[in-house]
Amino acid sequence: MTPGSGLQAGLKNRHLSMIAIGGVIGAGLFVGSSSGIATAGPGILLSYALVGTLVVLVMRMLGEMSAANPTSGSFSAHADRALGRWAGFSIGWLYWFFWVVVLAVEATAGAKILAGWVPAVPQWGWALIVMTVLTATNLISVGSYGEFEFWFAGIKVVAIGVFIVIGLLAVFGVLPGVHADRASFGNLTSHGGFLPHGPGAILTGVLLVVFSFMGSEIATLAAGESEDPQRAVTKSTNSIIWRIAVFYLGSILVVVSLLPWNDPAIKKDGSYVAALDSLGIAHAGQIMNVIVLTSVLSCLNSGLYTASRMAFSLGQRGDAPKAFARTTARGVPLAAILASVVFGFVAVFFNYEFPDSVFLFLVNSSGAVALFVWLVICFSQLRMRKIIQREAPEKLVVRMWLYPYLTWATAFLIVFVLGYMLTDTEHDGRETVLLSLLVAAVVLVIAVVKERVTASHPAPATEAPADKVSVG
Repeated sequence: MTPGSGLQAGLKNRHLSMIAIGGVIGAGLFVGSSSGIATAGPGILLSYALVGTLVVLVMRMLGEMSAANPTSGSFSAHADRALGRWAGFSIGWLYWFFWVVVLAVEATAGAKILAGWVPAVPQWGWALIVMTVLTATNLISVGSYGEFEFWFAGIKVVAIGVFIVIGLLAVFGVLPGVHADRASFGNLTSHGGFLPHGPGAILTGVLLVVFSFMGSEIATLAAGESEDPQRAVTKSTNSIIWRIAVFYLGSILVVVSLLPWNDPAIKKDGSYVAALDSLGIAHAGQIMNVIVLTSVLSCLNSGLYTASRMAFSLGQRGDAPKAFARTTARGVPLAAILASVVFGFVAVFFNYEFPDSVFLFLVNSSGAVALFVWLVICFSQLRMRKIIQREAPEKLVVRMWLYPYLTWATAFLIVFVLGYMLTDTEHDGRETVLLSLLVAAVVLVIAVVKERVTASHPAPATEAPADKVSVG
């Protein structure tokens, strides 16, 4: 296959719309919400609202920069230009590291479900099959990725929508054929109050739910390969408020209204399965397994896409091997995809062979990367706004609200959450932050050394600028 001239505009508007909607619905919403409910009670709604507000503000900043300059490097490319090469290099590689570890986590979760259905194939075999199939879809074309993600995300969206409608009908007592005796908004306050474990549990809840929001930024990376990048970014940025309000706050509100927050079934079976079971819906566990598997496959599909596009952007800026920036005739960054999936396969191997040592280190050391990314977006936007206003003010089609005050307030809140995590020993918050800081420090040292070496031995200016991506 002859080399291509760069990424191609293979994503249709319907792909981008569904990627934007599905990006905020991770498997963590279905799987991880039960521990948050057990920790904070109905007050977990405030935890989700707090993190949701944080994500809306961060995505608004990212939307401002990406609408003005759509690129597959997204926040890494913006940081490169606004803060310096060291920033773009560091956050780009940390983000890549985060997603290739996620590949292993999600592949294992999907394999566990599939092995339960077809035990003749071992778990590691299913993990291999799932990773191989989704690698193939990413290698075919960006349109192939977009089509798979369109349907994966569509199933998630429809499933949550149906769950919310059925749940609300039960809460109001108008669901035909169902006697949901315990379903009532009274469950929000009648079992020890709205905050049964005190206000402090809201912050603990934040630590448990914050990472399920990672993925909101995928639409800004994918926009560089769409028919109208600026429109795609603007649309996804403007719609994120209702997406978080409906899918996160809406579905969790239904869960804690259908059942008392301290019902043992929530922790034993999972929040959504327990809620469906309480309505007497047959095979609730298997229904949720199908939905969780779809979410896992969606996360894997998007994770591989996102990691490869970040690697592509790093290669294009000279911060990764040049092979990463080469594309096939279909506009696919072959080397970037293969490098990402190989690391993912290695991480899967560690998960099966050394789950409590090597793999645990990988998971914990990438755990706080989401917060690092959001913090870098804040500081990049503070600088980039001035650059855009000076060079091309007409490109400011999306603007951060109350700039710069709200940007600074968001950055402070992120730092506060990181600081609070350092006090959390019960849910591994301290270990996650310390290990993530260790990895970030190593990457940062490499970035600084590389920058100094490059400065003393300047290469010919043949690379594409940090803020440009070739889109055919």
